[in-house]
Amino acid sequence: MGGVLCCCTQPVDFDGEVDLYHFDLLRAVGKGAFGKVRVVEHKRTKKLYALKYIDKAKCIKQKAVANIIQERRLLEEIDHPFIVNLRYAFQDDANCFFVLDLMLGGDLRFHLERLGRIPQDIVRFWTAELSSAIAYLHKQRIVHRDLKPDNILLDSMGHVHITDFNVAIHYSERRLHTSVAGSMAYMAPEVIGQKGYTWCVDWWSLGIVAWELVFHKRPFDGRTADKMKHSITRDPLKPPAKADELLCVEGQDFITRLLDRNAKTRLGCRGRTRGMEDIRGHLWFASIDWVSLDAKDMQPPFVPDISRANFDVSHELDEFLMVEKPLTHSKRKANQDLEKMKPELRQLEEQFSVYDFTKNRRMSYYPHNQPIVTTGHEADADAEPQEVVPSATNTLLPTATVVEHSQGGSPIEGHDYSGRDTPIHMPSGPHEEPSPPEPIPPEHSQPHVS
Repeated sequence: MGGVLCCCTQPVDFDGEVDLYHFDLLRAVGKGAFGKVRVVEHKRTKKLYALKYIDKAKCIKQKAVANIIQERRLLEEIDHPFIVNLRYAFQDDANCFFVLDLMLGGDLRFHLERLGRIPQDIVRFWTAELSSAIAYLHKQRIVHRDLKPDNILLDSMGHVHITDFNVAIHYSERRLHTSVAGSMAYMAPEVIGQKGYTWCVDWWSLGIVAWELVFHKRPFDGRTADKMKHSITRDPLKPPAKADELLCVEGQDFITRLLDRNAKTRLGCRGRTRGMEDIRGHLWFASIDWVSLDAKDMQPPFVPDISRANFDVSHELDEFLMVEKPLTHSKRKANQDLEKMKPELRQLEEQFSVYDFTKNRRMSYYPHNQPIVTTGHEADADAEPQEVVPSATNTLLPTATVVEHSQGGSPIEGHDYSGRDTPIHMPSGPHEEPSPPEPIPPEHSQPHVS
């Protein structure tokens, strides 16, 4: 029988297309807008993963089908040591499934709330790893747009990983984006002002994250949306009392230069590749061996205690008390007629395609752009930008004006996130469909399973 494992319920064909029957369902560890996240074990390899499942009905009701497809496509393009990578994708009649690297260390919000603030040597290490991941994404022409402590997960060793690509997009190299997307407290001024932005917004968000981790408060805040917008776009950057005791001069300089409202002079924004040289060459990172760091050979200064849960254990209780229907294996209806399906269901069937990292080459869905018009970032930092045409994006956009709780995209979350920063997405222009995918060389890295 070779690849077939027989059990008392359903024989599993491991040589066939991946589906939920390839996995044993273990504990629930997170909750999002459209479904839950749980630990699963691959029945043949015995490797543990995080399974994020998206309820199709809820997804359609909240007009987020394009979001889910966009996230599915972007994740197929990505494979990096400091990103929560996609390993499998598939669907059944009720759900779409992402099988991702398992992170047992919890998210940075969880640890920030537990510890109060994070010592600067830990923040420096995490920031270096995050910088490596951000530079990689930008090289792939991807801007995350929702970098915050909630979307940064630790593995069992203490390495950070970016997750939740729910509002991430391919940025255009010939048009600035104007759609408002992300979580307001972490948005760059050029996003809030809707004057046009590109990949530089992720470096601003990293600055907010680093500041919040060190000082346990954000540099710009407000009780209302208007006050927060004003603070982000106008208020001076003021270090808190006793800042010198918490963060060295070099660290303060690094974060301050990330929080430059002028995207052309912001640290990391001299170009997609040259900007990273400025990051690596900063004095705050003088102790970082970047080759060892990228190889995950540096010892993290903080190792999470995985003997206790680094997430909210109440997610399992919901199923135990039958508050919601638990996830179960279910066979697909045979011979479904796509022509008779509702348009949104058909779109999911056709575009949320199966992916298996052991069998499939990673594909790029990046649109074939016209000759680029520089926005001033890729060229000299002091050069004036050329005229550009503002555009919402050149990839799929959600049709909803608000995307609820992008935490649903996180492989492991600490809470149900009521009261947390809710990501916003307000598209400002027409959708532009991606061009047909083109293959890129296969990746050879192994899953980063904790």
